Amino acid sequence: MTNYNVVVLPGDGIGVEVCIEARKVLDAVSARTDAKFDVTEIPCGGKFYLSHGSRDWPEGAEKQCADADVILLGAVGWPSPTSPGPITMSDGKMAGYSAVIGNRLKLDLFANVRPVKLYEGVQHRISGRSSLVWQPKDVDMVFIRENTEGLYSGSGGILAPGGVNMVATDTRIITRAASERVCKLAFEMARGRNGAPGDKKKRVTAVVKHNVLYGCKLFAEVFTEVGKSYPDIERELAIVDAMTQWLITQPEHYDVVVTTNMFGDILTDLAAVLQGGMGMAVGCNVGERHGMFEPIHGSAPTLKPGQANPLAMIMSTAEALRWLGRRKSDQALVGAGDRIEAGVRAVVARGAPLTADLVGADRAALTQDVTAAVIASI
Repeated sequence: MTNYNVVVLPGDGIGVEVCIEARKVLDAVSARTDAKFDVTEIPCGGKFYLSHGSRDWPEGAEKQCADADVILLGAVGWPSPTSPGPITMSDGKMAGYSAVIGNRLKLDLFANVRPVKLYEGVQHRISGRSSLVWQPKDVDMVFIRENTEGLYSGSGGILAPGGVNMVATDTRIITRAASERVCKLAFEMARGRNGAPGDKKKRVTAVVKHNVLYGCKLFAEVFTEVGKSYPDIERELAIVDAMTQWLITQPEHYDVVVTTNMFGDILTDLAAVLQGGMGMAVGCNVGERHGMFEPIHGSAPTLKPGQANPLAMIMSTAEALRWLGRRKSDQALVGAGDRIEAGVRAVVARGAPLTADLVGADRAALTQDVTAAVIASI
């Protein structure tokens, strides 16, 4: 029996609910393998901040995350759907949610890897517009987003003469070192994939605004330099505003996409549309030693209990197990991650039970019923 230390950060809103479902999946895996998961749950996020005045997670949480074998994150957010919360500053840097940006920076989770796959059976529900339809054979790409700098580097400030907030600045930092390691990861990942769905070419696309922004000029330069060491991989540059169109109209062209922090954040939310929505989209925050896995959706404070789609959190758990299994040379964990994904595919393919975002309110199942069906399929 192998013991693994898992930290769960439920956060706010539906984050708490989907993390309950993730723990059910971990229990199912533990019952079917020689793995035992010692789970530590740490409260965090907007609700914790409101209760404690200045901190968004407890003392000692940083060390617990650093000591974990893997971290699962639900979602954090301000409890009000109409307000992002107050502007607060600490030591001249933004006071972001420690569970997200804090872990990314302090644990050096330099890459946010977001697979974009469309499963058989997903019915796209886009305000009743049936003309926007994609086929599973055309959607299989992965985004690699630089995760520690850019506009999320925490460098900025507020000019507030007389106590009135008048000017806000956010300094976008792009470095050669950070750009190089995500570009290398992108090319390495492309080598291990089957190529773009449309033409089967192994291809890496760097998304930039290098015709305007100096940081993107550097990122594009580094991308080109790194690409020369991978002559077997096709490389291309795409300007971010044009990429938003191409991503939707020709997803079959894309294999691996690499980009800067803010661009990646925006584009992967758009790419989630191809998958059937945010309830199907996974985020993998990984570095050399640490990994934190999360659904990319927010805390959704307007959703009622039982309405949240647990599949993104369940698939994040699958990705966490595969990552941990590769790191620890535990093929049973890798296989468990594969079986979880297969279970999700099976439930989606038969069309039930699924939540309202996938099948509409008239056919919607409860969150826990979806999880039970996936576990039964496993």
